[in-house]
Amino acid sequence: MPDQSSSSNSGSQWQRWDPHVHGPGTTLNDQFKGDWNGYLQRLESADPSIRAIGVTDYYGTELYERVVAEKQAGRLRGCELIFPNIEMRLDKATVKDRWVNIHLLVDPSAPDALNELKRFLQNLTFRAHGDTYHCNRDDLIRLGRKANPALKDDKPAHAFGAQQFKVSFDELRRVFIESDWAKDNVLIAIAGGETDGTSGVRAGADATLRQEVERFAHVIFASSVAQREYWLGMRPSASPDDIRNRYGALKPCMHGSDAHDTASVGQPAANRFSWIKGKPTFDTLRQACIDPASRAYVGETPPSFSTPSQIISSLTIDDAPWIATPRIVLNSGLVAIVGPRGSGKTALADVIAKGCDATDDHLTDASFLVRAQELLGNASVTLNWAEGEPVARSLDGSDQCDPSEYPRARYLSQKFVEELCSADGVTDELLSEIERVIFEAHSVADRNGALSFDELRDIRTAGFREARERDEETLANISEHIGTELEKIKLVPGLKKQIEEKTKLVDGYTKDRAKLVAKGSEKRVERLNELTAASSTVQGYIRFFTTKQASVKSIQGEVLSYRTAGALEDLRQMKLRHQSSAFAAEDWTPFLRDYKGDVNAAIAKHLGEAQTSTTSWKGTPPPVNQDVNVAYIADDADLKRLPLAVLEAEIGRLQKIISIDKQTADRFAAITKRITEESSQLDRLKEQHKDCEGALERVKALIQERETTYQRVFEAILAEEAALRDLYGPLMQRLSEAGSTLSRLSFAVTRRSETNDWAAAGEALLDLRKQGAFRGKGTLEQLAKDRLVAAWEAGDAKAVSAAMATFREKNQKELLDNAPVPKSEQANYRDWLKRFAKWLYGTDHIRLQYSIDYNGVDIRKLSPGTRGIILLLLYLALDDHDDRPLIIDQPEENLDPKSVFDELVGLFLMAKTKRQVIMVTHNANLVVNTDADQIIIAHAEPREAHSLPRISYMSGGLEEAGIRKAVCDILEGGDKAFQERARRLRVSLARAG
Repeated sequence: MPDQSSSSNSGSQWQRWDPHVHGPGTTLNDQFKGDWNGYLQRLESADPSIRAIGVTDYYGTELYERVVAEKQAGRLRGCELIFPNIEMRLDKATVKDRWVNIHLLVDPSAPDALNELKRFLQNLTFRAHGDTYHCNRDDLIRLGRKANPALKDDKPAHAFGAQQFKVSFDELRRVFIESDWAKDNVLIAIAGGETDGTSGVRAGADATLRQEVERFAHVIFASSVAQREYWLGMRPSASPDDIRNRYGALKPCMHGSDAHDTASVGQPAANRFSWIKGKPTFDTLRQACIDPASRAYVGETPPSFSTPSQIISSLTIDDAPWIATPRIVLNSGLVAIVGPRGSGKTALADVIAKGCDATDDHLTDASFLVRAQELLGNASVTLNWAEGEPVARSLDGSDQCDPSEYPRARYLSQKFVEELCSADGVTDELLSEIERVIFEAHSVADRNGALSFDELRDIRTAGFREARERDEETLANISEHIGTELEKIKLVPGLKKQIEEKTKLVDGYTKDRAKLVAKGSEKRVERLNELTAASSTVQGYIRFFTTKQASVKSIQGEVLSYRTAGALEDLRQMKLRHQSSAFAAEDWTPFLRDYKGDVNAAIAKHLGEAQTSTTSWKGTPPPVNQDVNVAYIADDADLKRLPLAVLEAEIGRLQKIISIDKQTADRFAAITKRITEESSQLDRLKEQHKDCEGALERVKALIQERETTYQRVFEAILAEEAALRDLYGPLMQRLSEAGSTLSRLSFAVTRRSETNDWAAAGEALLDLRKQGAFRGKGTLEQLAKDRLVAAWEAGDAKAVSAAMATFREKNQKELLDNAPVPKSEQANYRDWLKRFAKWLYGTDHIRLQYSIDYNGVDIRKLSPGTRGIILLLLYLALDDHDDRPLIIDQPEENLDPKSVFDELVGLFLMAKTKRQVIMVTHNANLVVNTDADQIIIAHAEPREAHSLPRISYMSGGLEEAGIRKAVCDILEGGDKAFQERARRLRVSLARAG
């Protein structure tokens, strides 16, 4: 069973290192004056504390050995690692007339490390004065005396010899490559500065040598931000791949105090401290060479990526006798929970998620908390956060918070991912989840105050949809008018014939009446005809004003109805549509619609005029003349300006005196009355004929207006489409620039025509039993597919309008002939015609469909595994807004090993720089290649009946050999993953076990 005391190990944490510090007695430039106590005190009191020291001297280990002896004597208690840093000069000068410095950083824990190191140094030589000198103290003294015979004492001779001794880069590289011990236990560091580093190597012929030296190095001694970013491939001039191709690997930058006097010990310039993440061991330094971006840093304080209030620092499981390690501390970065099947991996993820109120609808029947519910008893979990109050939750869910509250973590359980990504799952949920991530990837400023993706989309597109709806209603009204006008055009021939027949009838009656006239009455008949014509005209005036009066009264009623109900309802609907405007009640008052100007006065005026004119034209019958030969109207009067009553009186008088006997007089009066009635009808027919003849021009204008309006409808659709593209524009730009997996995602907006729905709605309006082109079902849909679909789905507004115009011209007559309502039923037919036109020019079947595509394929059509990659991609790479802990249970499920390595590793590396990630996994690549900051190893003892197995957890960092051994034992391919990664980067990790 794992050691329970390991449960408090939070894995890899940032520690301060000083990899380059000299000491009293250092071979060159010794300004310490032998002050060992002051030197050690400076190291011991450094702030921040130094946990690892690279004791530096030139070509030898004597100083390192003295510091180790001091440590063994009880000094430097806070320092856990002391290692040799052998500083040497390459035989290459810099532009500052110095020599390029190179350093051997040596693992002090290697077996017989000092003797092996001395043997390695012994193989380095320097030829001068006709002799060969080896890199050891005696030969350096001999070289110093040879170069300056005046030096009699060993110390100055040793120092002078060290100044003269230069290492050949080719020889150093050869000796290193030939030494298995050196490759396993020595890291090469090269100075990166201009004074004594590779930046000072002259360009031109020496450029290749400089690149070779830098390629050979594992570590760059440099402190500037520019240098660090360059060696991590973060500069515009060099990408990570550029650095790898040029130098073999990304390089960690480190910086030491390079102290040559007591005052400088542990105090680098500008507080540029060196930070390495992990326990202060040499393996941690190796790990920093493998993962320089996440393991090495130079700065006053170590980097901090997660928000403290969003970091679970530890958890405690109470009243749970089945937990052997009730308290577990957590790393703020990437936490990997591993273990054999049934060891309690998912149990820990479930418990953490429960403490974050993140398990709602995310647990399956196979989940630990579900299966163990009857055995949990009073167990509870308390989460401690880096900032903020602890949170306690019962594991049985009895105190679960309101599901509407925001969970404190995002939990991607296997059920959640499987349901979103399964072939049979509700894929709209997947799209909704993607929309949420995309929405939260927008900056707050870009959200326009929206709280959800749907709300943001509505803000951007609502205006276009409302314009579309208004124009669609206008289309229906225009089409109804066109139908009415078309019916009028059909009436023209009939009206013309009726006018001809009515004219003949009036002429016949006039001739019949003339035959009844006594001789000598011709002038009176002529006068009677004039009076009859004038009467007909005046009756037209009366009819006009009577009709106007009725119409004005209708306007009056409509105005009253709108003001008392319609306007209030319009305002209410507007308030509902625009609730987000947050207008106060008084702010809405000006929006209460009313008629421009004083409509009451206008109505009163026109109504009064119509009433007065009607009364005036009707007139009052004149007093009856006792003498029938006395006229009511003067001979020179303008008959068409006289009241009808006066005209009728004069017509009656003449009728009496024109005929001889009463019978003839009655017939004369009857024919005259008939002439008056038929003439009046003839006038009305002529008015109707004139109106119907003008219908053709009006139809042309209305058709043009309808086409323009239909075009506007599609302009609104296209505008909405453009708004959606703009909504996704910044995100798509980010995806295209991201490269790799992210660049495979794209956003597509397509217009989709539900042609079968459109055709079915049209056929429901037709009588398909009638003979003709549209008899039976299916013809309408096929015609639409042939003539309209291409324009509907891909054409611009003009193309759509033109296609519909052509379709209408070719098919409108046949469609109208299939009306189920007889045209004789005018009211019903007009109602049908409006519904028909609303259907024909409707766009309900045109839908904007937007999708997230992966390699050009809609995610809803992808395999579950590929959907899983996309979902994880969104959570890990794009969910910038969400800084809560991300808990994932086996993200590699259903993915092949290559997909795990190619797709997920980079995403986890990116995500752990933004938030705390807690991952349950059985995949070695997801642990090793993501450089997990903490490994929690689960172990469960055999389970007894009716009880839970006793579960324990051991934790630590990958730099710890014991943790690596456990990872290799548990995860298939673990050892291979470690060694392959180290081999690629020329770093030898101590083998586990």
